[in-house]
Amino acid sequence: MLKIKAYDNEVEIQWCPECPNFGILQAFKSALTQLHKAPHEVCFVSGIGQGAKLPHYLNCNFFNGLHGRAIPVALGIQAVNPKMTTIVVTGDGDCYGEGGNHFLHALRRNPDITVVVHNNEIYALTKGQASPTTPLGEKRTLQTGGVEIAPLNMPAIAILTGCTFVARGFAGDVEHLKDILVRAVKHRGFSYVDVVQPCITWGTHPLSWYKERIFKLGDDYDPSDRKAALEGVLERDDTIPIGVLYEGLSKNIFADGFREKITKAPLTELKPLGKAEIDHIISGFAFGGE
Repeated sequence: MLKIKAYDNEVEIQWCPECPNFGILQAFKSALTQLHKAPHEVCFVSGIGQGAKLPHYLNCNFFNGLHGRAIPVALGIQAVNPKMTTIVVTGDGDCYGEGGNHFLHALRRNPDITVVVHNNEIYALTKGQASPTTPLGEKRTLQTGGVEIAPLNMPAIAILTGCTFVARGFAGDVEHLKDILVRAVKHRGFSYVDVVQPCITWGTHPLSWYKERIFKLGDDYDPSDRKAALEGVLERDDTIPIGVLYEGLSKNIFADGFREKITKAPLTELKPLGKAEIDHIISGFAFGGE
């Protein structure tokens, strides 16, 4: 029987003491245990940032790459080995800033991966500069006069672009976040979870400020209603809804067609080519005289 300690390792955690990232780490361990996913069946992919350090603290496969470039790597992993549970962990700067273009086009491609964004509305690793989600007018370390451009609303963009699983969690509610992650991993297709993760060092508001404004979507909320979900995430008030904002039927999974028409199977299951077969393929590209 899989136990949560299977995901423990001995790497020293570099986050600030009591950082909400610890809650996200615990939620992942609990979710993967509940899903009966053994460590060798899981691969985390990350870029750069405090959120991107999370895979270092788990006993499983992981790839730590360049700033904003986690999603392309995850697409490759899922295409080659669809049996691997592939999860991207990233921050709002890493994913929405440096990696924004990759995020948008991954929504269009619809790979069977889960993307979890630690959203503290700043670049926390580099001392609190404004990120793509920093509120308008907020004064930051470089934006001393206040942020002059409106923040991105990525849940709204994801719903508009056709993402079939869009959720928001809160790092201060581990059990609720765990339930969201379980649903996200189970969902076939691109699953996107934006996690409210206040920075206790460089953030504007303490964790208590968020706890006063967070509310869970109730049983009367219908996540299959795309129009209502979009209207909900576009509302600008002083409350923060958490839960599965939208979930629909996912079609045309990235790489499924390629595997069916070209390789006939995942690349990890194909028989290695011998030298004679490789030479034959190469000879097909030869040109010119004898």
